[in-house]
Amino acid sequence: MHTTEIEVSTGGRAVVHDLTGEIRRFLSTTDAGDGLLHVWVPHATAGLAILETGAGSDDDLLAALDDLLPRDDRWRHRHGSSGHGRDHVLPAFLPPYASVPVLGGSPALGTWQSICLVDTNIDNTTRTVRLSHLPG
Repeated sequence: MHTTEIEVSTGGRAVVHDLTGEIRRFLSTTDAGDGLLHVWVPHATAGLAILETGAGSDDDLLAALDDLLPRDDRWRHRHGSSGHGRDHVLPAFLPPYASVPVLGGSPALGTWQSICLVDTNIDNTTRTVRLSHLPG
């Protein structure tokens, strides 16, 4: 298995950060060939999504999360900024892991698909993402 960790600066706002370029660079340095890519976010308040970016879907996702998980005081988990408890519920909807086939050294994504870190936690500004390639 080939593995590495990358750090992503998310700033103090909710973000959908496209990891696909970093993933392609990682796979190119491992002479990946075929296999399986596993992406893991070791945080209790972030998740991963595979979606189209740049055409509004990323903003739509953040808006949908705001509708589904409002940043208000309804949450029992109460530390950090107001409404932070919702960030701890996020990984139940957007899991902190994704597995994607790798074919010929490239992630086998659809034409418009990107692998994205989704982070709504405004209290933590840096995230770690582990990329692992299991050769096939």
